[in-house]
Amino acid sequence: MKINFFIISFFLYLFSSNVIAENVTVFDFTKNEFKTLKVGKKYKGETIWTLGSNENGNFIKAEAEGKGSGLGKEVLIDLLKTPYINITWKVEKDLSGIVENSKKGHDYAARVFVIKKTGSTALSNRAINYVFSSNNEVGKNWHSPYTKKSIDYVLSTTKNNLDTWVTVKANVKKDFMKLHGIEVLDISGVAIMTDTDNSKLKAISYYQNIYFSAE
Repeated sequence: MKINFFIISFFLYLFSSNVIAENVTVFDFTKNEFKTLKVGKKYKGETIWTLGSNENGNFIKAEAEGKGSGLGKEVLIDLLKTPYINITWKVEKDLSGIVENSKKGHDYAARVFVIKKTGSTALSNRAINYVFSSNNEVGKNWHSPYTKKSIDYVLSTTKNNLDTWVTVKANVKKDFMKLHGIEVLDISGVAIMTDTDNSKLKAISYYQNIYFSAE
Protein backbone atom coordinates (compact mmCIF):
# COMPACT_ATOMS: atom_id res chain seq x y z
CA MET A 1 0.00 0.00 0.00
CA LYS A 2 2.78 2.42 0.91
CA ILE A 3 4.65 1.46 -2.29
CA ASN A 4 1.59 2.15 -4.45
CA PHE A 5 1.09 5.50 -2.73
CA PHE A 6 4.75 6.36 -3.36
CA ILE A 7 4.51 5.42 -7.05
CA ILE A 8 1.31 7.44 -7.54
CA SER A 9 2.79 10.44 -5.74
CA PHE A 10 5.97 10.19 -7.80
CA PHE A 11 4.14 10.21 -11.14
CA LEU A 12 1.87 13.02 -10.01
CA TYR A 13 4.99 15.00 -9.21
CA LEU A 14 6.47 14.25 -12.62
CA PHE A 15 3.24 15.25 -14.35
CA SER A 16 2.94 18.52 -12.44
CA SER A 17 6.61 19.30 -13.08
CA ASN A 18 6.17 18.74 -16.82
CA VAL A 19 3.14 21.01 -16.92
CA ILE A 20 4.96 23.77 -15.09
CA ALA A 21 8.04 23.37 -17.29
CA GLU A 22 6.08 23.37 -20.57
CA ASN A 23 7.28 26.69 -21.95
CA VAL A 24 7.55 27.50 -25.64
CA THR A 25 10.30 30.00 -26.40
CA VAL A 26 9.54 32.32 -29.31
CA PHE A 27 12.81 34.25 -29.73
CA ASP A 28 16.36 33.28 -28.76
CA PHE A 29 17.85 36.62 -29.90
CA THR A 30 21.03 34.98 -31.17
CA LYS A 31 23.05 35.83 -34.28
CA ASN A 32 21.89 32.67 -36.03
CA GLU A 33 18.23 33.33 -35.28
CA PHE A 34 18.55 37.00 -36.25
CA LYS A 35 19.43 35.95 -39.83
CA THR A 36 16.21 33.95 -40.11
CA LEU A 37 13.72 36.48 -38.74
CA LYS A 38 11.34 38.03 -41.23
CA VAL A 39 11.45 41.80 -41.61
CA GLY A 40 7.92 43.16 -41.72
CA LYS A 41 6.70 46.08 -43.77
CA LYS A 42 8.97 49.11 -43.44
CA TYR A 43 7.39 52.43 -42.58
CA LYS A 44 9.59 55.27 -43.88
CA GLY A 45 12.68 53.19 -43.09
CA GLU A 46 13.85 50.29 -40.96
CA THR A 47 14.22 50.12 -37.20
CA ILE A 48 17.82 49.55 -36.10
CA TRP A 49 18.11 46.21 -34.30
CA THR A 50 21.17 45.16 -32.30
CA LEU A 51 21.79 42.09 -30.17
CA GLY A 52 23.05 42.13 -26.60
CA SER A 53 23.00 40.17 -23.36
CA ASN A 54 22.88 40.67 -19.62
CA GLU A 55 22.66 38.49 -16.51
CA ASN A 56 19.17 37.34 -17.61
CA GLY A 57 20.17 36.23 -21.12
CA ASN A 58 20.02 37.58 -24.65
CA PHE A 59 18.03 40.62 -25.70
CA ILE A 60 17.50 42.75 -28.77
CA LYS A 61 17.70 46.54 -28.75
CA ALA A 62 15.51 48.61 -31.04
CA GLU A 63 16.06 52.22 -32.14
CA ALA A 64 13.72 54.14 -34.42
CA GLU A 65 13.53 57.82 -35.34
CA GLY A 66 10.80 58.80 -37.78
CA LYS A 67 10.56 55.25 -39.12
CA GLY A 68 9.60 51.75 -38.13
CA SER A 69 9.69 48.07 -38.97
CA GLY A 70 9.11 44.74 -37.30
CA LEU A 71 10.80 41.39 -36.89
CA GLY A 72 8.79 38.21 -36.71
CA LYS A 73 8.56 34.50 -37.24
CA GLU A 74 5.89 32.01 -38.13
CA VAL A 75 5.37 29.78 -35.11
CA LEU A 76 2.41 27.60 -34.22
CA ILE A 77 1.46 28.02 -30.56
CA ASP A 78 -1.14 25.66 -29.09
CA LEU A 79 -3.17 27.91 -26.82
CA LEU A 80 -4.86 24.94 -25.18
CA LYS A 81 -1.46 23.94 -23.77
CA THR A 82 0.32 27.28 -23.43
CA PRO A 83 -2.16 30.18 -23.52
CA TYR A 84 0.00 32.74 -21.69
CA ILE A 85 2.48 35.00 -23.43
CA ASN A 86 5.32 36.24 -21.22
CA ILE A 87 7.32 39.32 -22.20
CA THR A 88 10.29 41.03 -20.58
CA TRP A 89 10.96 44.45 -22.05
CA LYS A 90 12.26 47.94 -21.34
CA VAL A 91 11.72 51.37 -22.88
CA GLU A 92 14.70 53.68 -22.49
CA LYS A 93 13.28 56.56 -24.55
CA ASP A 94 9.52 56.79 -24.93
CA LEU A 95 7.02 58.71 -27.05
CA SER A 96 5.37 60.90 -24.46
CA GLY A 97 2.61 63.24 -25.61
CA ILE A 98 1.30 61.41 -28.68
CA VAL A 99 -2.29 60.21 -29.14
CA GLU A 100 -1.71 56.51 -29.63
CA ASN A 101 -5.18 55.60 -30.89
CA SER A 102 -5.00 58.15 -33.73
CA LYS A 103 -3.37 57.73 -37.14
CA LYS A 104 -0.94 60.59 -36.47
CA GLY A 105 0.12 59.14 -33.13
CA HIS A 106 -0.11 55.41 -33.72
CA ASP A 107 3.47 54.62 -32.65
CA TYR A 108 4.89 52.52 -29.83
CA ALA A 109 8.38 52.30 -28.41
CA ALA A 110 7.76 48.57 -27.96
CA ARG A 111 5.06 46.20 -29.09
CA VAL A 112 4.58 42.45 -29.52
CA PHE A 113 2.06 41.16 -32.06
CA VAL A 114 0.36 37.77 -31.79
CA ILE A 115 -1.24 36.82 -35.08
CA LYS A 116 -3.95 34.33 -36.01
CA LYS A 117 -4.39 33.42 -39.67
CA THR A 118 -8.11 33.48 -40.40
CA GLY A 119 -8.08 33.51 -44.20
CA SER A 120 -6.03 33.17 -47.35
CA THR A 121 -4.51 36.67 -47.26
CA ALA A 122 -2.64 38.75 -44.70
CA LEU A 123 -5.49 41.27 -44.69
CA SER A 124 -7.83 38.66 -43.23
CA ASN A 125 -5.60 37.89 -40.23
CA ARG A 126 -6.58 38.90 -36.71
CA ALA A 127 -3.98 40.28 -34.30
CA ILE A 128 -3.52 41.49 -30.76
CA ASN A 129 -0.87 44.13 -30.43
CA TYR A 130 0.50 44.04 -26.87
CA VAL A 131 2.11 47.43 -26.29
CA PHE A 132 4.43 49.28 -23.93
CA SER A 133 2.51 52.55 -23.96
CA SER A 134 4.02 55.98 -23.40
CA ASN A 135 0.73 57.67 -22.54
CA ASN A 136 -1.95 55.23 -21.39
CA GLU A 137 -2.68 53.04 -18.39
CA VAL A 138 -2.25 49.26 -18.23
CA GLY A 139 -5.39 47.48 -19.40
CA LYS A 140 -6.52 50.13 -21.88
CA ASN A 141 -7.27 48.82 -25.37
CA TRP A 142 -8.62 50.02 -28.71
CA HIS A 143 -8.80 49.06 -32.37
CA SER A 144 -5.89 50.13 -34.52
CA PRO A 145 -6.87 53.30 -36.40
CA TYR A 146 -5.75 51.53 -39.58
CA THR A 147 -7.64 48.23 -39.24
CA LYS A 148 -10.29 46.82 -36.94
CA LYS A 149 -8.68 43.40 -37.22
CA SER A 150 -5.79 44.48 -34.99
CA ILE A 151 -6.35 45.60 -31.41
CA ASP A 152 -3.84 47.48 -29.26
CA TYR A 153 -3.70 46.29 -25.64
CA VAL A 154 -1.55 48.07 -23.03
CA LEU A 155 0.51 45.67 -20.91
CA SER A 156 3.09 48.19 -19.67
CA THR A 157 3.41 51.96 -19.49
CA THR A 158 6.34 54.33 -19.16
CA LYS A 159 4.15 56.43 -16.87
CA ASN A 160 5.18 53.88 -14.22
CA ASN A 161 8.22 52.14 -15.67
CA LEU A 162 10.53 54.28 -17.80
CA ASP A 163 14.00 52.83 -18.44
CA THR A 164 13.17 49.82 -16.24
CA TRP A 165 12.97 46.15 -17.16
CA VAL A 166 9.39 44.92 -16.76
CA THR A 167 8.02 41.39 -17.06
CA VAL A 168 4.35 40.99 -18.02
CA LYS A 169 1.99 38.14 -18.83
CA ALA A 170 -1.29 37.86 -20.75
CA ASN A 171 -3.73 35.05 -21.54
CA VAL A 172 -3.82 35.21 -25.34
CA LYS A 173 -6.68 32.74 -25.69
CA LYS A 174 -8.93 34.77 -23.37
CA ASP A 175 -7.80 38.05 -24.91
CA PHE A 176 -8.84 36.97 -28.42
CA MET A 177 -12.29 36.14 -27.08
CA LYS A 178 -12.53 39.37 -25.07
CA LEU A 179 -11.16 41.70 -27.73
CA HIS A 180 -12.10 40.02 -31.02
CA GLY A 181 -15.02 37.88 -29.88
CA ILE A 182 -13.56 34.73 -31.45
CA GLU A 183 -12.47 31.38 -30.05
CA VAL A 184 -8.82 30.83 -30.98
CA LEU A 185 -7.10 27.51 -30.26
CA ASP A 186 -3.70 28.44 -31.67
CA ILE A 187 -1.81 31.35 -33.13
CA SER A 188 0.28 31.44 -36.28
CA GLY A 189 3.01 33.98 -35.65
CA VAL A 190 4.65 36.45 -33.29
CA ALA A 191 6.41 39.71 -34.14
CA ILE A 192 8.09 42.59 -32.34
CA MET A 193 7.98 46.17 -33.57
CA THR A 194 9.30 49.59 -32.59
CA ASP A 195 8.02 52.42 -34.76
CA THR A 196 7.94 56.22 -34.80
CA ASP A 197 6.99 56.89 -38.43
CA ASN A 198 3.82 58.82 -37.52
CA SER A 199 5.10 60.93 -34.63
CA LYS A 200 8.59 61.53 -36.11
CA LEU A 201 10.01 61.10 -32.60
CA LYS A 202 12.79 58.80 -31.40
CA ALA A 203 12.29 55.62 -29.39
CA ILE A 204 14.75 53.19 -27.81
CA SER A 205 13.58 49.90 -26.37
CA TYR A 206 14.69 46.36 -25.49
CA TYR A 207 13.03 42.93 -25.78
CA GLN A 208 13.93 39.79 -23.84
CA ASN A 209 12.47 36.41 -22.76
CA ILE A 210 9.39 36.20 -24.97
CA TYR A 211 7.76 32.80 -24.47
CA PHE A 212 4.45 31.01 -23.94
CA SER A 213 3.58 29.09 -20.79
CA ALA A 214 0.80 26.94 -19.35
CA GLU A 215 0.17 29.34 -16.49
